[in-house]
Amino acid sequence: MAPSHVLKCCQKVLAWVPVVFIALVVAWSYYAYVVELCVCEAWNQTLQLKEGYKAVIISSTAEKAVYLVIFHLLFFMFIWSYWKTIFTPPASPSKEFCLSKADKEQYEKEERPEYQQEILRRAAKDLPIYTTTASRAIRYCDRCQLIKPDRCHHCSACDICVLKMDHHCPWVNNCVGFSNYKFFLLFLMYSLLYCLFVAATVLQYFIKFWTNELPDTHAKFHVLFLFFVAAMFFISILSLFSYHCWLVGKNRSTIETFRAPMFRNGPDKNGFSLGCSKNLREVFGDEKKYWLIPVFTSLGDGCNFPTRLVIMDPEQLAVSSQNEPAKRPKKSLGIG
Repeated sequence: MAPSHVLKCCQKVLAWVPVVFIALVVAWSYYAYVVELCVCEAWNQTLQLKEGYKAVIISSTAEKAVYLVIFHLLFFMFIWSYWKTIFTPPASPSKEFCLSKADKEQYEKEERPEYQQEILRRAAKDLPIYTTTASRAIRYCDRCQLIKPDRCHHCSACDICVLKMDHHCPWVNNCVGFSNYKFFLLFLMYSLLYCLFVAATVLQYFIKFWTNELPDTHAKFHVLFLFFVAAMFFISILSLFSYHCWLVGKNRSTIETFRAPMFRNGPDKNGFSLGCSKNLREVFGDEKKYWLIPVFTSLGDGCNFPTRLVIMDPEQLAVSSQNEPAKRPKKSLGIG
């Protein structure tokens, strides 16, 4: 038991290494941009002019103020969304998805899979579940001892079932799912804008480095590495952010892209897609004023998701048909 406990502690500590790495890179980028590029080098401009160099660092006070305001705005939003992505606990299924004490005892005593499935079907008959396993069985987690809601998966790293699980991200040391998917998207967006702004504003000084117009100061090397790091992260984050924007438009998770959810009439990767606009609202909410702020506004409870009409179960289809206005009689009369 002791070695196992020590191993788990080591794994938990090591899991924070990528987060610490990102934090150190961001802290250095702040120092390099604000202190070395905008503040300290202003003190050296007189010396640079005496030595025959042009004032290569931002000389205009107005320009410097604009740069610093935009930089700090992007920096704050990036840190805020990153913090929320890391420290928002993954949402787990509610108690209604757990088996009753009697059903659990019966399930554990029963050794035959077909009878175990019968117990699960009886327990799940009143639950909003429309997906199954590939073998048409009820999705049950033996580890958490609960019936999995649609789009819910067990994370081996977090050791819990996560609602609308997308993936476990080592860079945030957390599961990305229903509770923090919006924060994760904003984290990618603001980190992308942060890197783009830094790279764009440092580019002119990076060019002067290669033309030997920069004096040999500390800022010279900070400018060089700042551009390389910002450009490198921008390229890598751009592909990831583009991919997740595509997922949002399709209303899919990363898991569902590789393994389509199984409905009663077969697998369908677009089973939860309601159209681009509704898919976007499902993640960001109905109020657009909160879309760019890392506060939770996603629709639903994470346990129940609307599906497309073409793959609806008979129960859903019957309810939808009752709620729709009577259009067919009009059509038969030649109206519309």
